[in-house]
Amino acid sequence: MMKFFFVKIICIFLFLSANGLIAQESKKYQIPPKEIVELVDAPSTPNVAVSPFGTFMLLLESRELPRIEDLASEELRIAGMRIDPATNGPSRARYNVGIRILELSEGKEKEITGLSENMKISNLRWSPDGTKFAFTNIVANGIELWYADVNSAKAFRLTSPVLNDVMGNSFTWLSDNKTIIYAAIPENRGNFPQKLKAPEGPIVQENLGTKAAVRTYQDLLGNKYDEELFDYFTSVQLVSVNLDGQSKNLGQPGVISSFSSSPDGNYIMVNVIKKPYSYIVPASRFPYTAEVWDTNGNMVYLAADIPLTENIPTGAGAVREGRRSFTWRADEPATLYWVEALDNGNPATEVDFRDQVYYIKAPFTGEPVKSVKTKLRFAGLNWGKKDLAMVSEFWRRDRTGILSFFDPDRPETTKRTVFERSMEDRYNDPGSFETTWNQYGRSVLLFDRRGRILYLTGMGASPEGNRPFIDEFDIRTFKTKRLWRSEAPYYETISTVLDMSKGLLLTRRESVDEQPNFFIRNLNNKGLKQITDFPDPFPQIREVKKETVHYTRKDGVPLSGDLYLPAGYSPEVGPLPTILWAYPREFKSADAAGQVSGSPYTFTRLGSSSIIMMVTQGYAVLNNASFPIVGEGDEEPNDTFVQQLVDNASAAIDKLVEMGVTDRNRVAVSGHSYGAFMTANLLSHSDLFAAGVARSGAYNRTLTPFGFQAEERTYWEAPEVYFNMSPFSYADKVKTPLLLIHGEADNNSGTFPVQSERYYGALKGHGAITRLVMLPHESHGYASRESILHMFWEYVEWLDRYVKNKK
Repeated sequence: MMKFFFVKIICIFLFLSANGLIAQESKKYQIPPKEIVELVDAPSTPNVAVSPFGTFMLLLESRELPRIEDLASEELRIAGMRIDPATNGPSRARYNVGIRILELSEGKEKEITGLSENMKISNLRWSPDGTKFAFTNIVANGIELWYADVNSAKAFRLTSPVLNDVMGNSFTWLSDNKTIIYAAIPENRGNFPQKLKAPEGPIVQENLGTKAAVRTYQDLLGNKYDEELFDYFTSVQLVSVNLDGQSKNLGQPGVISSFSSSPDGNYIMVNVIKKPYSYIVPASRFPYTAEVWDTNGNMVYLAADIPLTENIPTGAGAVREGRRSFTWRADEPATLYWVEALDNGNPATEVDFRDQVYYIKAPFTGEPVKSVKTKLRFAGLNWGKKDLAMVSEFWRRDRTGILSFFDPDRPETTKRTVFERSMEDRYNDPGSFETTWNQYGRSVLLFDRRGRILYLTGMGASPEGNRPFIDEFDIRTFKTKRLWRSEAPYYETISTVLDMSKGLLLTRRESVDEQPNFFIRNLNNKGLKQITDFPDPFPQIREVKKETVHYTRKDGVPLSGDLYLPAGYSPEVGPLPTILWAYPREFKSADAAGQVSGSPYTFTRLGSSSIIMMVTQGYAVLNNASFPIVGEGDEEPNDTFVQQLVDNASAAIDKLVEMGVTDRNRVAVSGHSYGAFMTANLLSHSDLFAAGVARSGAYNRTLTPFGFQAEERTYWEAPEVYFNMSPFSYADKVKTPLLLIHGEADNNSGTFPVQSERYYGALKGHGAITRLVMLPHESHGYASRESILHMFWEYVEWLDRYVKNKK
């Protein structure tokens, strides 16, 4: 009898397993096919950093993909930050493992001597004159400060591991090119805070009638102990050190969120966070004082005393009241600028002008002086010379941007609008004004020798794809003259203007068959000199066919995407299983929505998580398919979000089927973040796909009730929009297999891991074919080699089963 009982139990277990009713499984990391492993493990191309005045270029060797044990090290999540308590820096810090110097005029490389073994290099910053650069090195117990001289190619360690880089602002150069101010761990910061076993009382938050949006931030303070941890890890002592290693403390220790020196190096702008802290907003909105110090650490001017910022109005373009956006004027020794809202920071307020810019000059004893004011929300200043600067404005609601010239000494009487246009209209984008470095090592507008000509560079979007360019711009007539434009079959972008008097540009050039490398282009004699020779990191996919395909949505909006076909594919092979990868974007104009982006002449460079790798498994891949969501006039894009998603997808599939490359019955859809949200919606509201894979998405918009993505209305203003756009609302409609992947440590606002967990529960409760994969220690983007390889294993298993081999 007992034997029969056990046999019966085993049979029940097998029956449940066969019918997909086992709730979870413990699985080790899996490895995808070797073709994908080789692409994930391919060596990366060096990053580059060009010196001021374009004399040198640094080649920065990237690290390999981190291992899961790196991500599993201790991490503190407080006040919207993620901290490595062992180093007093950000957790999962990005770094390089080597540096080489390339002299641009000669094209010769130099190895740097004096570096330690196993360097972890980050925060690289050039000295103002471009003869040196400083950087940090992460070691087991902290962060060191180093510098290197490019002429001698020698590196020197300036400090022991005492830097505090928690706030991401660890050091700055002074204009003398021999002094650096850095943020150090205070010598007397005390012992590590100890958590009480029992709380002293409840945690209470109170609102006395103030109306403000409560955003879905992550990793916030939650109790008194979190506050103590925040103080412990963010407190710093500013220190001044010269390149001989002589140092002195500046001022008193404090929770300093940022600091920057004046162009002449005689003053330091310091933002000091103070209490009370908040449990509903991150550290960037905590109260702080904006102070100007001299180089001995004495405060000489209190620029602002900013209260806790919990009550910013709702809507795009909302800002806090009071002084904000402090910046030094780049072309004067020590002039401090800032901006103040004229509409109380509320975009719903009808006013003639939104913002007023102010300034005050050293020694900061007089009253602030009014500078320009803006009709739209202030978006930044660019400095040129004594009588010419630029101010930018932007209004999110209608995507309008304005750029104006003005004389800083006569701002209101000399302000002239240079461009006023829709910022989503790529075809008519005039480009951005090029900058150079001045005697203070600050970025200022690049003029010709007579001071009459500026230079515009841009991506040159067109119906044929992007064609980067450089134009002359006459500041008297506002007329432009084309100097150069990228020509097929190459895609060439301008990295740096080296010397316009000689017509020299540093460019990055590539084609479908040639990997990107750097060149010096001479506009005067049309010469072209290659200065790097990076190898092809992906020779195994050179036979993969790529083309840009164009098609039209049923309402007439032109669409496009990059189609990749497996090596050796020919029409005789017949229609292929296909993966559509996309990310929806909102537009206020159908014309702008239909504009082509990208270029048909780019080299296929794969990121470690690129969906293009699936082409090695016999899939056609339509990458970056156009998924515009249009709302013209008074209409909001999201009012018809779902229908436009379906129309976009239907148009793409129809085009691929018409081309003969796609089997209509074997198409998958996939995306990351908002693309995952798109994927789930498409499976809820159409039968176009055989399967879907959604990575790190949000599926229930009531969990982000004060807006999301480009949606400005709150849940209470547009409940039907929030309901209809939430795949969670339609979990009972999903009849297509859906694979959900999410990082357990997702830190992105709105895409809490619970979004995938709850959506999986809803799908399971309605009998959907679904699978939930939670990647340990991974954030919004996946980093470790183990996680990325396992992710691709899940793709291959899922799509082979439900798409490629679909009956």
